[in-house]
Amino acid sequence: MNLLINKKVIFKDLGLIDYQEAWDYQESLFAETVKLKIANRNAANDAQSPTANYMLFCQHPHVFTLGKSGSPEHLLLDEAGLKQHQATFYKINRGGDITYHGPGQLVGYPLLDLDNFFTDIHKYLRFLEEAIILTLAEYGIAAGRIEGLTGVWIDHIEQKNPRKICAMGVKSSRWVTMHGFALNVNADISYFGHIIPCGIPDKAVTSMHLELGRPLDMLEVQHKVSHHLASLFEMEVIKEA
Repeated sequence: MNLLINKKVIFKDLGLIDYQEAWDYQESLFAETVKLKIANRNAANDAQSPTANYMLFCQHPHVFTLGKSGSPEHLLLDEAGLKQHQATFYKINRGGDITYHGPGQLVGYPLLDLDNFFTDIHKYLRFLEEAIILTLAEYGIAAGRIEGLTGVWIDHIEQKNPRKICAMGVKSSRWVTMHGFALNVNADISYFGHIIPCGIPDKAVTSMHLELGRPLDMLEVQHKVSHHLASLFEMEVIKEA
């Protein structure tokens, strides 16, 4: 257990970044934090150091990612199809099935040591969802959860035409998190037609700009998500370029 609680979180905007580059960066920060936690466990109290926390925001070029529990058959494109649509494909180490990332989608990667906040992965996921739900509410979009399904959904109550607007998939080891959420802001949802999103064939995907009938300012949306994350987790935000 980390005896030096650190609620400071470094918020970084990585801009439009290649998926592999962002993944490698996540892995390096994740490994540093886990290494320090192991060192702290073997050190005297006065020799321990606080672990760092990061919140990375970015967008990716067109890419499909498949989680550990996913099925490769849920990608409906072959190599030629991926090339035609200028997309890449990765099998990755998060939970969940297949999803799409692309321009116009706000991707958030929290790399948090939950020993600094709370050691409850279900609460962690609910807080991520809640930050998105609160952000959407600021734009007049009613969203919520559907029991048994991950992410954030539109028409989540009556479910006449439920539509996923934010996907989630995380990894946690020694209470250190990586991967995260993907909120469709101005996303080209036609790319979701090339997969069975999250392995769910009978539910649609949507984007904020489609629900509102206008494009949105990505930085404004990011700012609102950041605000709600900081409030829910009681973070001390440190912004870094």
